[in-house]
Amino acid sequence: MARAVPLKPAKAAARKPARRQDAQELARRIARLILAKKGEAVVILDLREVSSACDFFVLGTGLSEVQVKAIAEHVEETLAEDRVRPWHIEGRHHRRWILLDYVDVVVHLFHKETREYYRLESLWADAPREEVSGGEAGAEQHREE
Repeated sequence: MARAVPLKPAKAAARKPARRQDAQELARRIARLILAKKGEAVVILDLREVSSACDFFVLGTGLSEVQVKAIAEHVEETLAEDRVRPWHIEGRHHRRWILLDYVDVVVHLFHKETREYYRLESLWADAPREEVSGGEAGAEQHREE
């Protein structure tokens, strides 16, 4: 079993959580970023009425460990350009399930087999869900170019 390595604490400005009204906008932006790297099965779960842990989960799937890592890096680097940085990251080295915690929005990026095994959506079945398709990714891609 791999030993957990503590992460360096983020700078104070990076820990600032997203404002509540911006959380849904951030979740949708992250969904578009996942799709821009050919992520699949992108879903936003609205947890505001069912949990106090965070407001939204954004789930996405990659078909390989390399793709999962590339999606995570794309999300992290693109948001960092706007000074939006994750408070915590897990799974980066294993690349089967990478978690990016933006406080009000938590991103779960899965390898296809890992997502099928854990079935996170079924654990949060009572949360409203928004499926995001590739047609909705265009606006974000144009801004990044």
